Amino acid sequence: MSPSDRFARVPLETLPGLTDTHCHLDLPAFDADRAQVLDRARRAGLTRILIPGIDLPGSRRAAQLAHSDPMLHFAPGIHPHDSGTFDNRALAELRSLARDEGACAIGETGLDYFRDLAPRDRQREAFRAQLALAGELGLPAIVHIRDAEADALAILSEFAGRVRGVLHAFSGDALLAEKAAALGFYFGIGGPLTYAKAERLRTAFRALPPDRILLETDAPYRPPEGNRGARNEPALVLAVAQRAAAERGIDTPALIILTRRNAGTLFAWE
Repeated sequence: MSPSDRFARVPLETLPGLTDTHCHLDLPAFDADRAQVLDRARRAGLTRILIPGIDLPGSRRAAQLAHSDPMLHFAPGIHPHDSGTFDNRALAELRSLARDEGACAIGETGLDYFRDLAPRDRQREAFRAQLALAGELGLPAIVHIRDAEADALAILSEFAGRVRGVLHAFSGDALLAEKAAALGFYFGIGGPLTYAKAERLRTAFRALPPDRILLETDAPYRPPEGNRGARNEPALVLAVAQRAAAERGIDTPALIILTRRNAGTLFAWE
């Protein structure tokens, strides 16, 4: 058992039908106990987990994992941090991976001007190319936006009517939500919803269209309150569902049914 696992509090309640629409299960953080992580996920009630790629090697690993377990799906993609590596050969491999039966989206793609680990023009180029690929293949896009809302919305608007998807790790305000929803996008809600200082996010979350809400962990990152400092994992999405239900004024099973249906609609899971 890893040190982070010793401190992670996995909820005991089991509510079948939970979905984790964004979990980096391919990363080395899970290499020592991935089977146990998946076992805990099942015991917590999870039925679907989506593994997004952040680069080509990660996309290949995600595809292999999806082949190993019917609960798992994947999305090939190149994260904005790695968009400096994006070229026509990378696009060709993403296209090939996306035709795999386990693929249900393109991404994680987008723009990140906070860390600026790749030139912004290269980020925009890779973002547009992956959105175009999503449109070509009829797949949704998993979109990462950090400190780049205006440029990201402008690019998404170029694909209006051709591409829909999810704003992963949504942390924007009600205005961003309104504009993204009009473009056909969903909103990935994770651990930060539970943080004490996240009232701005909770206010925006309460105003989201109910048919556009998705649950995610972004594991191994962004664990919910009570597990901060430990590794996040899919089983902890239940804590997000519980807080999300309370914020929407509904019970947790109803929130789980709603988000499972939304995920199934977007990713064609059922």
